[in-house]
Amino acid sequence: MTSPLSPRLLRAGLIILDPDTGLPIRVITLQYNPDSLARAFQLKTGGGEGGARAEALRITAPPVQTLTVEAELDAADQLEFPQQNPDILELGLSAQLAALEMLVYPSVSATQDAAALLSNGTLEILPEPGPLVLLAFGRRRLLPVRITELTITEEAFDPVLNPIRAKVRLGLRVLTV
Repeated sequence: MTSPLSPRLLRAGLIILDPDTGLPIRVITLQYNPDSLARAFQLKTGGGEGGARAEALRITAPPVQTLTVEAELDAADQLEFPQQNPDILELGLSAQLAALEMLVYPSVSATQDAAALLSNGTLEILPEPGPLVLLAFGRRRLLPVRITELTITEEAFDPVLNPIRAKVRLGLRVLTV
């Protein structure tokens, strides 16, 4: 039980939206808020090799912003109360990790559609767009992102080798105009 004097904590997470309707498909909340959020900016300037000196100082477009988020998942608290957490007892963190992994794969229907086109001798020029992912990091930071990297390090396992502790590293590119 938390103290009434404790602040209400918001948890960071990912909101997955349907690209056509904009409606939420799924929300993946991080179990613990990350200790750090690394941000990098790659400037777009007019000056290239052999360009005019004045052009090197001009900013031609918004920078490419990339984010790196590292989060931890731990099933220890849930395993303490197995009756309230039967899924964690049976699967460990597999379901949470699978939800993250699903974000970097094409949908089953898109894969089946591409296979059907291929079997009919049709060439797919442009694959179906994936869902729009928003990084929710507090009330004032809601950023549309594309996942560029997902690294999962499983660190501890239950007796049947389900992961019960893991670190997740997300590389994200912020989508801009």
